Amino acid sequence: MAFTALAAGVSGLQAFTESVGVIADNITNVNTVGYKETRSRFSTLVTETGNSSSYSPGGVRAFAETLVSKQGLLQSSSSSTDLAVDGAGFFAVRKADDAQATNGELLYTRSGAFTQDDEGFLKNTAGLYLLGWDLESDGTLSVNKQETANLEPIRITGLSGFSEATSRIDTRINLQASTPISGAYTNPEDLASGSVTPDFETNVQIFDSLGREHTVVMAAAKTGANTWSYEYYFDDPSQLNLSTAGNGMIAYGELAFNSDGTIDYGSTTMFDEADTAVTVPDGAVNFDYATVVTSGADAVTVDQAAVVFGIGSDNGTDGFTQFDSSSSLLSSAVDGAKYENVNGISIDEDGIVSALFDNGLSLKVFKLPVATFDNPDGLQRRQGNAYGASDDSGDVVFNEAGGDGAGTIAPNALEQSTVDLANEFSELIKVQRAFSASTRIITTSDQILEELTRL
Repeated sequence: MAFTALAAGVSGLQAFTESVGVIADNITNVNTVGYKETRSRFSTLVTETGNSSSYSPGGVRAFAETLVSKQGLLQSSSSSTDLAVDGAGFFAVRKADDAQATNGELLYTRSGAFTQDDEGFLKNTAGLYLLGWDLESDGTLSVNKQETANLEPIRITGLSGFSEATSRIDTRINLQASTPISGAYTNPEDLASGSVTPDFETNVQIFDSLGREHTVVMAAAKTGANTWSYEYYFDDPSQLNLSTAGNGMIAYGELAFNSDGTIDYGSTTMFDEADTAVTVPDGAVNFDYATVVTSGADAVTVDQAAVVFGIGSDNGTDGFTQFDSSSSLLSSAVDGAKYENVNGISIDEDGIVSALFDNGLSLKVFKLPVATFDNPDGLQRRQGNAYGASDDSGDVVFNEAGGDGAGTIAPNALEQSTVDLANEFSELIKVQRAFSASTRIITTSDQILEELTRL
């Protein structure tokens, strides 16, 4: 019996020593961003016996339980790349010597103190690179969200000098109803060539795929009751391939208006320079830019343009109108831009990562996923305050922030450690007393054995 009691006391020393280690980890990580408290749990070791009249002691063993799902306090931060998850879920990260490597283990963390490294990649203090989905040029997400190969390291600085070609022009233009009918306009290109003076003329700025800025002129002449002929053309025809765009013209047609001044789609037409009919309002006009010389004798052909010229809603007043007020451009909306140099980053609650440029423009480039698990407390701990998937946690599911049970992204914030110092110190006292008590078991068992050897 003394030997079994001695073994039970030793098991207590082992278990409570492990528990002291758990408490020590908690206390030393009280200021670690996103750290989750670990607790010691104890289980009996029972030596089974078939004799009910005797008892054989077993002992105790310790288990460490990390409360991964426990939400920590969110504290505001002045850094735009400090992030927290408000609710369930984790940031997807990867540790690799090369940020662009795809063979590193996929890990998950709540530690969102991210900063840019010397190559512009976002990584936290543990060297884990933040991953996200690459967005389309229009800011939409079209990838398979559950395919891990679609997760890319977040990098913003590589976008300096980036440009986006114009694909749509929307204008609100009023053409004065009382304008006299002009009999001078007879053929397309009359306005572009300058042979006919337009009754109305305005211009908008567009961009090609190299970021060059071009001026497109919109001119119109009244050719009948509630009818105007119009043309879109470049103010500098040399910027176009003139074999397909005489006088720089890229589109023409006829605007028809109802008696109340709204546009009439049924009689309104649009054609490109090749006299091919274009559907209004969402048909794209195709044209070719001129070849440009970029360096030395190297010639580069700019991408062909496909631009939609929005003329407003049928029977509506959100595009072209004909009221008896002066002809004027009321507003215009043109996409595309030359983004200059990146000077900042912005991340919103939906996890949208936007690059901020020094010319005041912004561009949505990435979206952060929020990784969720059926049992987050079953995740395996990894170096750097991160976790790996396990059989107990279940498979990872990547969600958009705020959707399907996932938490939202809290920008300019950090999640604090869930450690309660008062509780840890009280637990430390209890474990120390339990450890001392186990030593007394060993001492007493030793005295019993010593008495036995004296018999």
